Amino acid sequence: MQALNPTQRVQIDLGDRSYTILIAPTLIGETSTFATLPAGNSALIVTNVTVGPLYAQRLQASLQTRYQVVHLLTLPDGESFKNWETLNLIFDALLKHGCDRKTVLFALGGGVVGDMTGYAAASYMRGVPFVQVPTTLLAQVDSSVGGKTGINHPLGKNMVGAFYQPLRVVCDLGTLKTLPARELSAGLAEVIKYGPIADLVFWDWIELNLDRLLARDAEALAYAVRRSCEIKAWVVGQDEREAGLRAILNFGHTFGHAIEAGMGYGKWLHGEAVGCGMVMAAELSRELGLVDAVFVQRLRKLVQRAGLPVIGPRLCAVDNASRYLELMRVDKKSEGGEIRFVVIDGPSHATLRSAPDALVRQVVDACCA
Repeated sequence: MQALNPTQRVQIDLGDRSYTILIAPTLIGETSTFATLPAGNSALIVTNVTVGPLYAQRLQASLQTRYQVVHLLTLPDGESFKNWETLNLIFDALLKHGCDRKTVLFALGGGVVGDMTGYAAASYMRGVPFVQVPTTLLAQVDSSVGGKTGINHPLGKNMVGAFYQPLRVVCDLGTLKTLPARELSAGLAEVIKYGPIADLVFWDWIELNLDRLLARDAEALAYAVRRSCEIKAWVVGQDEREAGLRAILNFGHTFGHAIEAGMGYGKWLHGEAVGCGMVMAAELSRELGLVDAVFVQRLRKLVQRAGLPVIGPRLCAVDNASRYLELMRVDKKSEGGEIRFVVIDGPSHATLRSAPDALVRQVVDACCA
């Protein structure tokens, strides 16, 4: 007899760094979820003040059958705390508890917790194992998968970090029930992006099922998470360290990261900035002659239906476009001071392109309030 909620699996194929993404409800509370992880004397759960009270005790109980001691560290919540000071709290806890190279770190939370825990794992004793346990839609469909870890710098988002793969990603769909509506919408931005860059059929499905996703329909969310992870797994499997193809996953992120840094981290959620950034990137694609106005309007309508902003904020009262350009030059995709944007140049196909500053200014002026 088939289980009522069978666990779905997506494989990340990276040779000896390969791992599995598990997708199902109630995974955090099942000891079998973690039964095949490497044994060790201790584990450290890193969470935050919002997620910890909801799920940390359940995760501790599941891990106590695997590890002699399960420590818990609770961090402040929010993008503004994704910095050196908060990262050092993880190192402090690891050293205080005498954690060794076999200690396994568990990142229980959203993208901020996952990125920082992964970076701490990559750095502590030059590398200890860690597991992603993402509790937000955005983290489940994007940030927990692929091994990007790091922190923000005041001058640029995610500019300090490392590629470091987890042992496993545990997407417990039950955690999405407690997700605030604004966070759910933010996660939908990363779901939506997979359509224009890789899968037109998935884009059609998102448009048809967006209301179900917003209503947290379990079946719809399960499919959205699985398909998003499948697409990201395919991309990461070909380009782990973003030498080429993987950059397409940053559709909307160049504009979006400028918004986050320019406004101050945490003013807009990452997904909100990416949603708006995708509209701006689509408009740039149109200005470059790669897509038509119908494409831009289709994407704008879907982003807006998801509850995300489609009009960019003004980052400078005097010369807004110059401020955007200044911030976008501090981007991982920039080369020699030249900004490279992820643009759409065909049906479900994205590429990296540079654009004249004058054209980018035109797009910023057209897309900002």
